[in-house]
Amino acid sequence: MQTDTFDLVIAGGGMTGAMLAYVLLSQNPALKLAIVEQQAALPQQQGQATAAPQISFDSRSIALAAASVELLAAWGLWSQLAPSACAIEHIQVSDRGHFGKVYLSASEFNRQSLGQVIEIEYIGALLYQKLQQFSEQGALYWFRPDQIQQLHKTQSCHQLELLSGQKISTKLLLLCEGGDSPSRQLAGISQQQQPYGQCAVIANIGIQNPHQQRAFERFTPQGPLALLPLSRQRYSLVWTVTPDEAARLMKLKDADFLAELQSAFGYRAGVFQTVGSRVSYPLTLKYSTDASSHRLMLCGNSLHNLHPIAGQGFNLALRDIAAVAALIKDQPDPGCYAVTSAYQQLRSADMQKVMGLTDGLVRLFSNSSRILALGRSLGLTALMQCSELKQAFANQTMGFTPLKAQQLKAQQVAAKSSLSQSSSQSSELNKQGPGGQSDANI
Repeated sequence: MQTDTFDLVIAGGGMTGAMLAYVLLSQNPALKLAIVEQQAALPQQQGQATAAPQISFDSRSIALAAASVELLAAWGLWSQLAPSACAIEHIQVSDRGHFGKVYLSASEFNRQSLGQVIEIEYIGALLYQKLQQFSEQGALYWFRPDQIQQLHKTQSCHQLELLSGQKISTKLLLLCEGGDSPSRQLAGISQQQQPYGQCAVIANIGIQNPHQQRAFERFTPQGPLALLPLSRQRYSLVWTVTPDEAARLMKLKDADFLAELQSAFGYRAGVFQTVGSRVSYPLTLKYSTDASSHRLMLCGNSLHNLHPIAGQGFNLALRDIAAVAALIKDQPDPGCYAVTSAYQQLRSADMQKVMGLTDGLVRLFSNSSRILALGRSLGLTALMQCSELKQAFANQTMGFTPLKAQQLKAQQVAAKSSLSQSSSQSSELNKQGPGGQSDANI
């Protein structure tokens, strides 16, 4: 069977993989790119060259930090997503049964919003509409349902054999398959895991009165309970509980589930009236030991799979995508060592800081220690009273601090690369004689 050759191959066509493909092809029209996706297209879309995988884009919601919204705007997507999104203008953070509380308002930071909440299905519909155009132009190729079965490294490329028997080669392989990426294992990159002993129960909740763009994060001994404002007078619920409690909540009738939620949260968010379909999944911190290796880079959950506390997961993935895009722009060999090693530098610090923040919050707040409870309350009170601390916390959670740090680092890496190339060219010119030949050949 003939081997097809690509500049880049993305393993995984879900949220991160599809977004990465769109950004890279938008900024580098000459690229020849392929996506290897394990899932088939949705039944009603199977006749299309490009269509969303069956379960990657559903009615779940994600919180987009303000800096992430600016990235999506820069990539030409936000204007079409904005009508389906709901702004977060106010956030209340509280510790159940204790006095510590923090209130954040967009107006405090001279912003219209602290972030946006949007259902994943809207992002999927737009991305796959955009990707369809690249497929029609011959820039994007799909292999699905399929997956990488064998991976052979050479100095200049990765040679991939798919489950279907198809053989392809690529200068750079980008893994976006999720937290249990099978291709990561084939590449020999290890993963660390830390189970939390918690499950997240997720649902959309209809409320009696308008939510006025208010979001809530309430810490309880079992785990955090978050309510994020959605369009059409709804909240997106992320309720972290023990596995046994999650199983019980999933079996309740809608009316009983709403009654328990109202009891657990109180009435700060109003009266809960309806609940959509519920989903529950176990929570485990998963992260790869390396962000890159030879002609390979990891993005999204394949690199870092976080606890949903503070809603940082997909925002971290968007900064992965921004880093890849910045590094391979106008790069003749996107998989060269200079690119993959720079990606490791760009993503490591951000990834470690966000993992430390989310993991620390989970372990600090998901317990019943009175001493820790007092420390939490004092810490939240200090954050509320100190404007400098509050600004720093807001800049980190809105994504501006890590994004600006990455952009500065990317500029430094680009300048260093440019300087190295100039020095190499100057050195070569110095070796040449008057006729343009090197001294060794005169």
